[in-house]
Amino acid sequence: MVKKSTERHRDANMITRVLVRDIMNSPVVSASAETTINDLAIKMKDERVGSIVVTNKNGDPDGVVTDWDIVSHAVIKDVKPSLIKAKDVMQKLYTIEGEEGVTDAARVLRQNRIKRLGVVYKGRLVGIISASDVIAVTPDLVDVISEKAAIIRGEIGRSANDISGYCDECGEWSDLLQYQEGTFACEECRAEIPN
Repeated sequence: MVKKSTERHRDANMITRVLVRDIMNSPVVSASAETTINDLAIKMKDERVGSIVVTNKNGDPDGVVTDWDIVSHAVIKDVKPSLIKAKDVMQKLYTIEGEEGVTDAARVLRQNRIKRLGVVYKGRLVGIISASDVIAVTPDLVDVISEKAAIIRGEIGRSANDISGYCDECGEWSDLLQYQEGTFACEECRAEIPN
């Protein structure tokens, strides 16, 4: 398992408020390394998932088997799925902390050319996030960031102190966000920012 360190990133001086934990799929569907891919395929269908986490005897993740792994290792090779075990086709499970932003997850997915990441909280695997999950929230993120940028540039007629949204400092909702020091901050957080 490959872990990614937890840190907050700023994209164009704005913190992405949609966290991996907000869109992950949980609980994790898992199976042992000895499970046949025929049984994995049945489990994927029954659970309506595209991947199964392969766990060891202690229940810790050892890898992941995706629907693509089943297709590429059995179906196209015309091998009987009941003869192939999860351990024979599983891939490395890359992980990300649940407190990371969705943009961080997108980067890890793209950099490693994978479609799924394990989500870790306090050293335990608690969920899975897929490229499809990231894509599903991307239009909303683009809209929010575009609106913030337009306000900063003065292209939207209302003043910055009329904006509603999540405070970049505390993460709480506010109807009185103002752009200050490169972030949108609520009244309470603005009082704490040194001038």
